[in-house]
Amino acid sequence: MSRKTATVAAIAGLAIAATLFPSGPETAALAQATPDQPSALPAAELVPEAITFVAEPVVQPLPEEAQAEDAPTLTEAGSLAELVGMVDTSEAMDAELRCLAGAVYFEARGEPLAGQLAVAQVIINRSEDRRFPRSYCGVVAQPGQFSFMRGRQMPAVREGTPAWTRAVAIARIAHQGLWESEAEGAVFFHARYVKPGWRRTKTRLAQIDTHIFYR
Repeated sequence: MSRKTATVAAIAGLAIAATLFPSGPETAALAQATPDQPSALPAAELVPEAITFVAEPVVQPLPEEAQAEDAPTLTEAGSLAELVGMVDTSEAMDAELRCLAGAVYFEARGEPLAGQLAVAQVIINRSEDRRFPRSYCGVVAQPGQFSFMRGRQMPAVREGTPAWTRAVAIARIAHQGLWESEAEGAVFFHARYVKPGWRRTKTRLAQIDTHIFYR
């Protein structure tokens, strides 16, 4: 190639470069192009080629407050009947709780729930009174106090029956103080169809169905 030809080729190359890669104010104008102006680069060059996004499920535990709202507690029961239905009666019982439930079963299984709770309350109150034994079983087995007893032995209970299930629930409720009894503070009771002489020296607190309660 001659010197003249090389010079012409160089000048042509510079002209093409100036056209493709402008500088100065024209370059700034391209950099500040408005959104309405198409990009000078092909779309394929604007998107990275090897980007992979995998969405994974995000599991967030519910706040403890929300979980508590979904599971009402025993103290939120609206009635004694509702509370009885909420109590877990399948848990194992110790001897003391069994004596309390047995007394409720034999003395008041035919009574309304409030009457059964009152009988349980009497036994609990006696166990806390110095005039009586210091345990539920001791109160129930005290001679001459509960006619269902056979000496110091409690008769066999028909477990698995609705009456026993209710008695167990009432015993747990009374033992834990989950519901206030109408006979709060009572340590004596008798059926309304009998008139024991000691009733004249006691303070009558309540009558619930067939039982009258005293302090």
